[in-house]
Amino acid sequence: MKQLNELRAKRSTIAQDLKAMLDTSAAEGKRWEPSNQEQYDAKMSEIDAIDGQINNIQNYLDKFALENSENKLIESVQASHSPHKQLYAKWLKGGDQALSAQEWQTINNTLSVGTGSQGGFSVQSEVAKTLIDSLKAFGGMRSVSTIIATEMGNPLSFPTSDGTAEVGELIAENTTATAADPTFGTVALTPYKFSSKIVAVPFELLQDSQIDIEAFVNTRLVTRLGRITNQMYTTGTGTAQPTGVVVGATSGKVGTTGQTVTVIFDDLIDLIHSVDPAYRASPSVGFMMADSSCKVIRKLKDSQNRPVFIPGWDGLGGPIPDNILGYPVTVNQDVAVMAANAKSIVFGDFSKYIIRDVMSATMFRFTDSAYAKLGQVGFLMWMRSGGNLTDTAAVKYYQNSAT
Repeated sequence: MKQLNELRAKRSTIAQDLKAMLDTSAAEGKRWEPSNQEQYDAKMSEIDAIDGQINNIQNYLDKFALENSENKLIESVQASHSPHKQLYAKWLKGGDQALSAQEWQTINNTLSVGTGSQGGFSVQSEVAKTLIDSLKAFGGMRSVSTIIATEMGNPLSFPTSDGTAEVGELIAENTTATAADPTFGTVALTPYKFSSKIVAVPFELLQDSQIDIEAFVNTRLVTRLGRITNQMYTTGTGTAQPTGVVVGATSGKVGTTGQTVTVIFDDLIDLIHSVDPAYRASPSVGFMMADSSCKVIRKLKDSQNRPVFIPGWDGLGGPIPDNILGYPVTVNQDVAVMAANAKSIVFGDFSKYIIRDVMSATMFRFTDSAYAKLGQVGFLMWMRSGGNLTDTAAVKYYQNSAT
């Protein structure tokens, strides 16, 4: 862990040095010389090497923690969690029969909805919120969108109104003011049903009192739900599934002929300015793209031959994200990679994308013969969520050329 922290600190120092180099060059109005580029490339190579070391160490720690029970000898679940989570963990280990009538009453008093049928455990609101909050780690959409939670899944229409083109008037004395009523619309925030698929857990893992079974099961379920929901929030068609941000966005720039797997500096400038300045002033404005597209942009230069990409670092107020032309970048692997006609880069105010969660997650625990003969217990989680871009003018996409 000490080595990991040292590597992260070293990376932050190099990234800040790079930003200082670019800021100094821009402030002095000097052209970026080959010697400057050599320094930049050397430092970026060093950052890439450090990132590789960090990923290797982190992957090792994750794998070791998963496979070696000695690394799971954390505090007992009963001591480390709230009463609600204790009951949830107790049910995960022992099923319905493990809970007393009084404990079931406690659960029923704190459910977000009624108890599910056929053995379903309707997760208490506190636990459900923890599970949904954990989804932020997958894909990027939840980290930049606006998230609302409703207790029930009833149809919900979100009001919209685009006032960026509206303007007042200058009139003479004793003249009647002109009417200009704003135009209102609505977009549907319909929740859809998502499944984690079934996770089979060996008896031995459930019976080991030292194992945080809640964390083990939840991690697997949340990973699966996080990936499918992020995919839908990004590219969902809006037909029997959420409307993804790319689908809801409008065209900001189509690449010039030949830009089927690339983007040029001028196209990025055009994409930025295709979004109204009123939206660009939002703290939530930024780029979103797949990692491979970010790799392409890392090689771009501005009109003074300066790189447009600045790596992020750990700042005093929290992590500073990578940025392109001064705007933060969210890496989202569900955005299309660069290809002919691909909508590969998204830019705008992502707070206008609303994710709606229905705060009722239902867990099923399977102990039938299909699992018992393998010495396993099956777990399955359902959740309901939806999303839509409430202002299509707030987010624009770059589309690679067809040829």
